[in-house]
Amino acid sequence: MIRTGGVNRPVEISAFGRLEVRITAADVGKRVSVRCLNDTAAAGEKFTDTVGVLTSWDSGVLLITRKDGETVRIPESSLVAGKVVPAAPARRRGPAASYEELVRVVTRAWPPLVSERLGEWELRAAAGFTRRANSVLPLGDPGLPLDEALTAVRRWYDERGLPAYVQTATGAEGTQELLCAELERRGWVREVTAEVWIGGLAPVADLAEPAGVVLSRRADEAWLARYQRKGVSEVALKVLESGPSVWFATVPGKPGGAPAAIGRCVVDGRWAGFAAVEVDPALRRQGLATTVMAALAAQALDEGASAGWLQVETDNAAARALYARLGFAPHHAYHHYRAPGPEQA
Repeated sequence: MIRTGGVNRPVEISAFGRLEVRITAADVGKRVSVRCLNDTAAAGEKFTDTVGVLTSWDSGVLLITRKDGETVRIPESSLVAGKVVPAAPARRRGPAASYEELVRVVTRAWPPLVSERLGEWELRAAAGFTRRANSVLPLGDPGLPLDEALTAVRRWYDERGLPAYVQTATGAEGTQELLCAELERRGWVREVTAEVWIGGLAPVADLAEPAGVVLSRRADEAWLARYQRKGVSEVALKVLESGPSVWFATVPGKPGGAPAAIGRCVVDGRWAGFAAVEVDPALRRQGLATTVMAALAAQALDEGASAGWLQVETDNAAARALYARLGFAPHHAYHHYRAPGPEQA
C-alpha cells in the first residue's frame, strides 16, 4: 500500500510500469507530474495527466498550476501516480535564459515613468499607459506579510488614480505559481495572459532583405499613424522612446498615407526585444512583418546582440505562427492580476 496525504491506496501496475504516488503536501511549491483517474473520459482514456507546480494540498484536494497559468483542481482520491519533476524542461534550441535575467531585460525595454520599491517588489506607474508599465513586478520578498504588502500596493495605485495590478509569471524555473495561487485565493482577477518567446537573432536577420525599411531613434508622426494605440499621449511617447537602445522601423506606404508596416526594437546587451510589429491590414501576408523584424535584427546584431525576445498574446494565432517560423519559441507565460473591487475585497 502507498500512503499519500493520509490516504492509503493500492499500487497499480500498467503497461508503463509501476504507478506510485511519490508526492505529499510537503511538496507544495515544487513542479510535479501526476496521473489521476478520469471517470468522465471516453472509453480508452482512463487517466488524465497534469504537469505543473503544486500550489496547494488541503482538505483532500490538490491545486496544480500549469505553465500557462491555469489551475487544475484534483481530488486526492483520484490520484494513481505522482512525482516531483525538474523545475523546468531544458530548451533544445535557441538561446538559454533564466526567468530573472529575461524579466529584467523585458522590464527595461518598457520602463515606467514612476517606480518605488516595496522590499524586492517594484511598483511601477506610467499614467495608465499599458499594464506592463502600471503594475507590480514581484521579484522576491516584499518585506511584509503578503496581505499587508497587497494593502500597500492598492494604496500606492489608488493615490495615483490607477487600478492595482500585479504582474506574475508561470512556466519556467523561478516563476511565481505560488503567488498566483495566493492572489486568486484573495479574489484578485487575472485579466491578461501572454507569453514571452525567445530565439536567435542571426536567422531572423537573414530571412529578408531590409531594403526600403527606414530606421529611426524616434517614433515620428508617420510611425505613430500605424501604431495601434491611437491618440498616443506625451506619457506614452516617453515610454515608447525609453530603453537602453531603442529603434523604430518604418516601411513607407502610399504617399500621404500611414506606413505599410512598423516595428520597435530595444537592444540591451545580448538581447533585442521586438514590439509593435504592425502591418497595414490590406498588405498582410506579403512578408512585411518579416522584413521589419529582419531590419531590426540586423541593427541589433551590429550592436552586439545575439538573442531576441518578444511578447505575444495566447490568442494571437497569426503572430504566433509568424514568430515560430522565425525560430522563436515560448519561454514563460506572464499574467496581470487586478485587485478585487471593494465589494469583493
